[in-house]
Amino acid sequence: MISDEFEKLSSLEVLNLSRNNFCSLPSSLRGLSLLKDLALSHCRELKSLPPFPSSLLQLDVANCSALERISDLSNLEILHYLNLTNCTKIMDIPGLQCLKSMRRLYLSGCNASFPVVKRRLAKVNLKYLRNLSVPGSEIPNWFVQEIPCFASHKNREIKGIIIGVVVSLDQSIQDVFRDNLPTIVDIHAKILRLGSPIYTTTVNLKGVPETDEDQLYLCRYVDYNSLVLLLQDGDKIQIATPEEPYFHGFKLKKYGIHLVFENDDDIDDNDGEESFDGSQQSVSMKLAKFIGSL
Repeated sequence: MISDEFEKLSSLEVLNLSRNNFCSLPSSLRGLSLLKDLALSHCRELKSLPPFPSSLLQLDVANCSALERISDLSNLEILHYLNLTNCTKIMDIPGLQCLKSMRRLYLSGCNASFPVVKRRLAKVNLKYLRNLSVPGSEIPNWFVQEIPCFASHKNREIKGIIIGVVVSLDQSIQDVFRDNLPTIVDIHAKILRLGSPIYTTTVNLKGVPETDEDQLYLCRYVDYNSLVLLLQDGDKIQIATPEEPYFHGFKLKKYGIHLVFENDDDIDDNDGEESFDGSQQSVSMKLAKFIGSL
């Protein structure tokens, strides 16, 4: 049991309560008006989340397998990191559509809530999301498996690269990494120039699922990332996995790449955009429609 006297810690900015066995959190938590980072991962008996202070930037409740209820998050307008990986019992995430500052959202393993949550996700501005993980077995059909020969566009700079992968993890095959690494590290994106790799980065698959079901990860690399900055005409971009994955039972089911050029994703107000045909819609609108179809 946690004492309901959080107001005495009014200057607290970081609070790590991970891997504890409490069932609930005191309502006075909302009184921590300067709290920026709250970690609650692996609290396996935690059943509900109270309202949080609007100062929160990061909230990690990954692997809280008993969690059933989340209070409305709509006041968390500056929250940019939310990890709900393997919160299998939650049925909804109230206020998700109001999180306008969200950059990293991890929902892998949240199969029960996804039919409701995906409708809220459609109202999130996906243009600014850098990482998203959700239950899913498909990638957008407008992604390609590799970029065999990059070609720059006249008067249109490349603004980003989106990588999508569908993976599964056989839960009957265990290894030492499952509980120790929060991220699957077995997929790499490479730039090859004249047949030789000049840059390799590990794709951020944050949120290790505790289910056999397929999970979709979308990662957006913006124009100041090395994967984008280093690209030259003629380069090849490919997705690769190591011969011996760290995670036993890991399978890469599907993968794809999409290049985002200037003006491809410049519509901030989605009102009325749904009436556009596919060629006129922004990348973010097409992604929102795709997620809604899962």
